[in-house]
Order: sequence, then structure tokens, then C-alpha cells
Amino acid sequence: MSAKRPLTSPPSRRPALSRRRFLQGSAAVMAGLAAANCRQNLAGPPAGGGGGDGSLHIYTWANYTDDGLAAAFTERTGIPVVIDIFDSNEVMLTRLQAGGGDAYSIIYPSDYMVSEMIDLGLLTELDKERLSGLENLKAKWRNPAYDPDNAHSVPFCWGTTGLLYNREAVPGTPTDWDFLWKNQAALSRRITMLDDMRETLGATLKSLGYSYNSNNPAEIEAAYKRLLELRPDIAAFKTTGFENELLGGDLSVSMAYSSDAIALTLEDNRMEYIIPASGASLWTDTLAIPATAPNPDAAYQWINFLLEPEVASAAVKRLLFATANQAAFDRLPAEIQGNEDLYPSEAILAKSEGIVAVDTASTDLFDQFWTKVTSA
Repeated sequence: MSAKRPLTSPPSRRPALSRRRFLQGSAAVMAGLAAANCRQNLAGPPAGGGGGDGSLHIYTWANYTDDGLAAAFTERTGIPVVIDIFDSNEVMLTRLQAGGGDAYSIIYPSDYMVSEMIDLGLLTELDKERLSGLENLKAKWRNPAYDPDNAHSVPFCWGTTGLLYNREAVPGTPTDWDFLWKNQAALSRRITMLDDMRETLGATLKSLGYSYNSNNPAEIEAAYKRLLELRPDIAAFKTTGFENELLGGDLSVSMAYSSDAIALTLEDNRMEYIIPASGASLWTDTLAIPATAPNPDAAYQWINFLLEPEVASAAVKRLLFATANQAAFDRLPAEIQGNEDLYPSEAILAKSEGIVAVDTASTDLFDQFWTKVTSA
């Protein structure tokens, strides 16, 4: 059992946004300063050309910054921060391919997306002479497979994907992905899966004993057929917005990212998060500078700011994500370091795998089957 319950008195949270949820400010004292210096745009990115005003325009997942962090950066540097939110790597990629690369100076792509964006020429090769604090990274993130030698990205945080459930509303105790299929009738229309092709089909592959990253057409088709079996009893494919339904009792179990799930376990003691026994996805989200960034100088300052152990550890305490910064981790209180939902054991991590880019034929199959499942 994880050590999550000792994490008492979490900051006030709004369970409406996800992956990794966006908090409107952890301290009221920062509100006035933040209002002047930080705009959180949840309605969508600017039409284009943003960032030419001296501000730092950031395109990020929900939950990765808050008013306090942005205000502290502005106080330090004098650079105002403008934050726009995306809810999937694919949305972010589409935005940049449509010309959004000149609107943002910092983006937060996930591991496999970093590889794709490097191949597409969308990311700046980082000037290591302009970075300070890379030595603070945990050893496993100093030369990641998705971006050797961190040539184009800096690891920011990481986590897992698993099942978040209301223990008073499910039959028995979930331990693995196959719980959904074994209890399909009892959970009918009270399940949500991520609106993410690679995650949801990947979890289904894992439930069959295959890799998240299978390039085998027969295995991918088997996962499609199994997910199609579950489809009539899935209430929705959601990356965001499932939290209120879980808390309100309209849902029983949701596939979720660990950072979102942990927040709900702290809000409501009925909520539990498990990393499936057969393994899950192990994701890393990064900091990267678009090739056409309008303010790269500010982008380097932001990366260096977040690499500072004191800054990173304070953000983790407020926002509860798993940091890739060893020096920041060493500064965390024991109850956070010991939270196995946030920092799983090596045994669990050994069964999990990062999502990587698959070959073109497999990508086409994933796309084809995903479209069929989600439109069924």
C-alpha cells in the first residue's frame, strides 16, 4: 500500500482540469502580483505571432505551473509570463505545425513527442553553455533514449498511467488492467479511458501481455478488438473533466495520469490509485524551445530557473508531480519522497515502459483502429 495518506493539508484544488491539473494559485498573497504578470489562457492559444512583446509565452500541460511560480520568475527576471494550456501532445504538435512555433518560446512535449519533433525539425538544439543546473538531474534522465544527451530538451517531470477508482463503487479491488474486462457489466457506463490513442491502446496491449510499443500488426489488431469489446461500457474517452464525475459518484473508475490521480486521493479518502501489476506507461514531460521561438533568451532563463533545486522542490510540494531533479528530490519531506504513487518502487518501474515512436505502418494501424473505437 502506498504512503500517500500522510500527505496532509494539500492546497485547495479544482478537480476540473487534467494532465496534469492546472492550479490557479497556491497562495493568496501571490494573487495580485500574479494577476499583473501571468495570464493563464484556458480558451486556446493566440492566433499567431505571440511572444514578440518581451513576454515569455509558454505552451504547457495543466498543473505544471501556478501563479506563484510565474510571479517568482517575473520578480527575478522582470519578464512577464503568459501561459496557454494543451491537453494532448497531438494538439500541441498540430498547433506548432500550423505556425504556432513563432507564438511560444517554451513548450512541454512528452518523451516520444520530443523524438517526433526533432525529426520534423521543430525544436532548437540547446546551447548547453547557456544552461545551468543540468547536473541536478537524476542519472536516468541525463542521456534519455528519446533525446540522447538532452540535445533538444530538458526533463521536467515524470509519472505513470494507471487506474483511479472509488473503492466504495467498484466490485473488489483493482490490481491490473484486466479488472475492467472482468467487471465490465458491473462497471457499465461508469468507466472512462484516456482520450489518447497511444495510452489507451497501449494499456490494452499491456493487458494482453504485449508491449505498449508493439510494432506487430496482429498484436495491435488484437488490442483493438479487445478494446472494442469494452467500448459499449465505456462512458467516455476523457483526458480532462472526469474528476468531478468520480467525486460525484457518476463514475467508478478512470484511467488517469498519476499526477491527476494523486490529487484526487488527497481530496477524497474514497479514491485510490493503482499502477497495474502487469505494468503501465512511464512518461516524461520535458522543457523544449521551438525552432522559431520569439524569445529564446527568456526560454533559457525559464529552464535555468526550474532547474534550481529550491525552485523545483517548492513547486513539487505545491503541485505534486514527480521531479526528474535529484537535488530537488533530496529537499522534499519524507512523506512526499515515500509516496509510492508519486515515486513507485523499482519493481513496479521495471514492468513499465515509456511510450516511444513506432514505425509508420504501426502508426497507421493505431490511427485506423483508434478512429474506429472512438467513433463506435
